[in-house]
Amino acid sequence: MLNPTVTSHLVPAAVGGVLTGLAVAGLWVLNGRAAGISGIFGGVLELDRPDLPWRSAFLGGLALGGLVLSRLAPRFFTWDVPHSSALLIASGLLVGFGTRLGSGCTSGHGLCGISRLSGRSIVATLVFMALGMVAVFVLRHALGGAA
Repeated sequence: MLNPTVTSHLVPAAVGGVLTGLAVAGLWVLNGRAAGISGIFGGVLELDRPDLPWRSAFLGGLALGGLVLSRLAPRFFTWDVPHSSALLIASGLLVGFGTRLGSGCTSGHGLCGISRLSGRSIVATLVFMALGMVAVFVLRHALGGAA
């Protein structure tokens, strides 16, 4: 029997994983494209692209799905993050910038690449996750922050 605190975290993560998988599979089946969010977002910033409609629809669907789910099941969207929203936004933008700079995408490699058994994607995901762990260790233990 799992601890109720653990299961309360597992259910939203499982629901999010299933919905993310459905979105990725839907994009692949309906459009023949692998989902890489930073790549899709970067394409939206180039306004003269012929594939702008599906990119915009995909990103809008992600945002709309999150908004709808937050209204239907608000308990899935409650968490205690001991950092400011500005720091979280800046961190997310740095990750997105880094993935675009490296011509890769964490979601594209992690969701689509690994499922296709791409060696490049497996290595990229392992490196990204390892560096994330190192960053948490340094911030939390070496620098004594609350990360």
